[in-house]
Amino acid sequence: MHHIHREKLFSLFDDNQNGVVFIQGADTMYRYSTDYEFPFRQESNFWYLTGANEADCALILDLKKEEYHLFVPKRDAQYAVWHGYVKTLEQYQKEYNPDHLHYSNELLHVLNELKPDTVYCLDEEQAEYIEDLDRGFEVETEALIDALTYCRVLKTDWELDQMREACRVNDLAYTEVMKSIRPGMFEYELKAIFSKVNLENGLLLDAYNGIFASGVNASILHYVENNSKVNDGDLFLMDAGYECNGYAADYTRTFPANGTFTETQAGIYNAVLNAQNQVIEEVKPGAKMEDLHMLAARVMMQGLLDLGVLKGSLDEIMEENIFALFFPHGLGHFLGLDTHDVGGYPKGVDRIDRPGIKFLRARRELLPGMVITIEPGLYFVPAVLEPAIEDPEKAKYLNIERVKSLMNFGGIRIEDDVVVTETGYENLTNVPKAIEEIEKLMSN
Repeated sequence: MHHIHREKLFSLFDDNQNGVVFIQGADTMYRYSTDYEFPFRQESNFWYLTGANEADCALILDLKKEEYHLFVPKRDAQYAVWHGYVKTLEQYQKEYNPDHLHYSNELLHVLNELKPDTVYCLDEEQAEYIEDLDRGFEVETEALIDALTYCRVLKTDWELDQMREACRVNDLAYTEVMKSIRPGMFEYELKAIFSKVNLENGLLLDAYNGIFASGVNASILHYVENNSKVNDGDLFLMDAGYECNGYAADYTRTFPANGTFTETQAGIYNAVLNAQNQVIEEVKPGAKMEDLHMLAARVMMQGLLDLGVLKGSLDEIMEENIFALFFPHGLGHFLGLDTHDVGGYPKGVDRIDRPGIKFLRARRELLPGMVITIEPGLYFVPAVLEPAIEDPEKAKYLNIERVKSLMNFGGIRIEDDVVVTETGYENLTNVPKAIEEIEKLMSN
């Protein structure tokens, strides 16, 4: 299906020009100065256009003829001893179906033959590599990024199928963790269960460094130590995902370690869940991410008012940015070949300079084929709340004693992966999130 991605990219460039696209794939990465190899993961743009999951490759796309040149490494017997089977050119041809196939050291020869006026590159590093060849062509680094971003942000049916499969398996893994957790376990034991289910089902690479956070650790947005003991009465926040053929799943569930929500936990949880459910129902073409973010914030602040954590007028609480004390991150982001996928801020669109929402990772109108995460959350972070209590302008909206009693609460986040369709949305995530469904699952 990668030929469809190349066709999308070709369609964005003028085929009357004498230009080529040049992209280097990823190298093998080592830990500092050792021979410890990190698991290989192809650079996402290269993977998008080729499907070639091997180090030391490169590509050229001839924009005039719309032809695909793939450059592959020439491996020797010593490589085979340490790394296994060495592919022939015929096998590369069959696997990746380029119009023209070359060994990597033939790159200069092919460029000399094509004699492009312009070479389009991804970044300055690759541009410098091409410029060092000194063959009299212009090198351009903005147009290719813009074009690939446009292509990648609108998923093809094949891409959506990869994401559906990633989510199918991650659903199983989440469900197994929720059924397995017990007070007294360590966070890393739950991570092990999650990884085991994904690996057993053929997903071999995590899409990002997962968060398995118990109790107060859940108030740390990017907590990755995952080494604390899970205590009775804790909430457990789990934000993790494995990828399928490069396409990520990324969702979050928060649930009680002992299987039963307390009244306080349930109240705050439902404030987040109500926000998430209302926002997902608003996902459709033309919706704006910043509007969805503010809707989520408003629903959650109403929940905190109902619980007596806040006081005063909801409108004033929103106007004075009190929501950012409890909801300090963006509502969601694009999802695809990267967990925080490309396309969040189109050219000319800047971040909104306002507490909380300035961290929104995507700010644009939604279009069919986009895949986004919807992940509202409420967090009780002493470093944020203690100064607010001392600030009269903020403190007048806080029920001080109630807020102080929640300083060790941690946080709650609920996150689903959602496709924007022609008429609305498709939710790819199928893991229980209503309180009664969670408690029923965990009691089995």
